[in-house]
Amino acid sequence: MGQETRRLSGSSGQTTLGGATDLGSMKHDLARQFGWEVAAINVHLQEIRNFWASAIGVSGPQWTILTALSELDQGEGVPVNVVSKMLHVDSSFVTTQSKLLEKKGFVRRKTSDDDARVVQMSLTDKSCKRIASLSTQQEELNNFIFSEFSDRELGAFTGKLAALKSRLEKARTKVAMGI
Repeated sequence: MGQETRRLSGSSGQTTLGGATDLGSMKHDLARQFGWEVAAINVHLQEIRNFWASAIGVSGPQWTILTALSELDQGEGVPVNVVSKMLHVDSSFVTTQSKLLEKKGFVRRKTSDDDARVVQMSLTDKSCKRIASLSTQQEELNNFIFSEFSDRELGAFTGKLAALKSRLEKARTKVAMGI
């Protein structure tokens, strides 16, 4: 019998599930389990990013910057701070890594025409070709990973994750403020 179907009655008459004494406790247990699952998923995703990175000759974090640029660039380049916000890292990290990527010929960096303090980054032809060379493998892998989801289900699930991310950002602020 699965944990979901095993219902026991506690001494106080409250329904319990798998040792939880009330719905709040059960939700807490499930939230903790969810956190562990997300942590494990993150490890696996990082390992996959490292594989793609090594396939084109960059580090995992550099690969992440390249893919962010690929998603964000509309032909005019992307400011460092926009990439750092997307990746949830400090701008100085993106600056340092993008300079290394520039030396390797993967990224172009130029000062913005509108504001000399802003550096616009874009992918070079070299990086576009290398990323494109992996697209078939990436598509096959995504099909495998998400095979149990219809397009609609995956969209709904992604929407729920986006909402959760937003709430976690707010929760982080509350924790930082001591609430």
